[in-house]
Amino acid sequence: QVQLVESGGGLVQAGGSLRLSCAASGRTSSNYAMGWFRQAPGKEREFVAAISWSDASTYYLEAVKGRFTISRDNAKNMVYLQMNSLKPEDTAVYYCAASHTASYSQYEYHWWGQGTQVTVAS
Repeated sequence: QVQLVESGGGLVQAGGSLRLSCAASGRTSSNYAMGWFRQAPGKEREFVAAISWSDASTYYLEAVKGRFTISRDNAKNMVYLQMNSLKPEDTAVYYCAASHTASYSQYEYHWWGQGTQVTVAS
């Protein structure tokens, strides 16, 4: 089992920045790919970014490329999502998730955090 806890969400003005953190505990000795997803009110949960374990390859939703950066610190069992140039349409609950392989599909992720709210005011 892997436990994930997100932090760093909040209210920010459009154009601002936030850094989300995800702390992993439990069976963190296993090599997991990590992903960030988001869900806005009335919408499906969507993939935002992922990072592999083996070579730290990264993957992004087209709409966030160039604005968001996913990174990980394996020694600290942490994953981060740096979000710059935020837009009102980025408003959502953001979830951290762990998988055996980096994937765009939420169904490949077996462990999820409780989510952290990000609100971008126009």
